[in-house]
Amino acid sequence: MTAEGLGPDEIDALAHRARDGDRDALEGLLAAVRPRALAVCRGVLPHLSDAEDACQEALLNIATKIGSWSGRGRFTTWMHVVALNSARSAYRRMRNQAVAADPQAHGPLERPDPRTTSVIAGTRLDLLEAMETIERDHPQFVEPLLLRDVYGLPYDEIARHLDAPLGTVKAQVHHGRKLARPLLRGSE
Repeated sequence: MTAEGLGPDEIDALAHRARDGDRDALEGLLAAVRPRALAVCRGVLPHLSDAEDACQEALLNIATKIGSWSGRGRFTTWMHVVALNSARSAYRRMRNQAVAADPQAHGPLERPDPRTTSVIAGTRLDLLEAMETIERDHPQFVEPLLLRDVYGLPYDEIARHLDAPLGTVKAQVHHGRKLARPLLRGSE
């Protein structure tokens, strides 16, 4: 089975079979979604090796947690969330390791300018920091906001994935944008 050129319906069919225990379908599914999962991870992590590590984590999570996919929405929407969460976890680990470094050994760590350091992969470090800040007090806004504004998923697909009314999703995105705007560098 080639992973090239599978459409959303074919991926969903593979996912249903994989969720029902078909190991061959799971292998085909993982091969089919790997490029998309890597693209999601590269949208968060600017260095390819970091994104590849996060992608591997995402694929492992997909394989072990496929039973939690409800099957109501597109599998690729669920996969986006799994990959996004894996990339954000990798980002947190790297940030915590950088903060834990001895500042006396190398001098104080300077915060990179996201307008120059993050263009490599089309991500913005200030966006990641803003999502971390919002998530502390308003976690319900982060996932819908990222799925809509970063990954461009349609509102109705996000609503199906979150099992929430369409109006609720639109309101969460709107409120998330209001919270994120003052946290982003370059915002006026």
